Amino acid sequence: MLTLSNTSDEGSHSPLDGSFEHHDVTPEQRKRHRVRSRASMATAVALFVAALLVVVAVLGSALGLFERKDYHGSGDQDVNFSVADGSTTGQIAQDLQAKDIVANASYFVSSFQERYPEDFIQPGDYRLKTRMRSEDVINTMMDKGEATHYAAIPKTQRLDDTFTTLSGATGIAKSEFEKLSEDRAKFGVPDAFPNLEGWLHPGEYRFPLDATAEQVLQDMVDRTKDTLTRNEVPEDKWFDVLTIGSIVEFEGTPKNYPSVAGAIENRMNNPEGETSGFIQSDASVTYGLGTKTVHLTDEEKKDKSNPYNTYANPGLPVGPIGSPSDDAIAAAAKPEKNDYYYWVTVNLDSGETKFAKTYEEHQKYVAQYNQWCSDHEGKCS
Repeated sequence: MLTLSNTSDEGSHSPLDGSFEHHDVTPEQRKRHRVRSRASMATAVALFVAALLVVVAVLGSALGLFERKDYHGSGDQDVNFSVADGSTTGQIAQDLQAKDIVANASYFVSSFQERYPEDFIQPGDYRLKTRMRSEDVINTMMDKGEATHYAAIPKTQRLDDTFTTLSGATGIAKSEFEKLSEDRAKFGVPDAFPNLEGWLHPGEYRFPLDATAEQVLQDMVDRTKDTLTRNEVPEDKWFDVLTIGSIVEFEGTPKNYPSVAGAIENRMNNPEGETSGFIQSDASVTYGLGTKTVHLTDEEKKDKSNPYNTYANPGLPVGPIGSPSDDAIAAAAKPEKNDYYYWVTVNLDSGETKFAKTYEEHQKYVAQYNQWCSDHEGKCS
């Protein structure tokens, strides 16, 4: 039987006991070990934070945590906002956000439903601002006096086109406006005018939602009367001023309206002169023809049956050919004193107009106009 005896020196240890002598690890080794430990810990923390950020970003995006809910302040730029008939609150909110009036469509809807759970926004036009608080937008749109029908009537727009614009803006049948136009006395318009042409003042309008066709037209006529009053035009001169003003509007630009009005006055006041009392406005002839071309044939210019033909019929046409603006009315009321009898716009883009005292001089400017048309194909047709 074999007996194992302990023959190692006292104080020695077997490698199997898992221990090491302290003097086996140098200070440099201990330092490297601590650095590695710190680096491992830092890496672990960084990975954890990165993972946490990814989770927050995903959840935040899914839950809408980072979306801007609302703007602050009273808003920036004025903007006209239209609500169509039958629009839902959600559709309106999306449109508001698209126009940058509110910051968040969902927030607007929730805010609106919280305050008006069983109400809706009236169709019409609202004067709002960009970057408004949702609460302020709701207050404005739910103010029953705020909703309107918006219509923009441009200069030189003819009566028929104006009725189309008004019908589209208000929902009132065009035929109602057309019928009322023949009843001039209802609006305080003298019988010398064939209809309301010349009286429906150009500009922006916001009509109450319950406005009738008569109220709409009266509002527009009253604006024209106000302009006549400001320019001290007596009633017996209304026809002349509005008719000349409507021609001036088509024949010139605001800066030369007074000059054109002066040339028209010279033609009318000198029937024995070179122009024989004829205004010779292309715009008036085309109005009578119901067209909008700037080119007229010789036959069209000679047609006396056209009551708006100022080539064939001396003096003023039978009525205005559009509704003149404030500037055009002012020019017709106080025309420039000049010696001109002729004018021609030689650049349809810039509105540059040349004036002449004689037909010979005028022909030189007509040649410039023809050259401009030749250089700009399609502009003069």
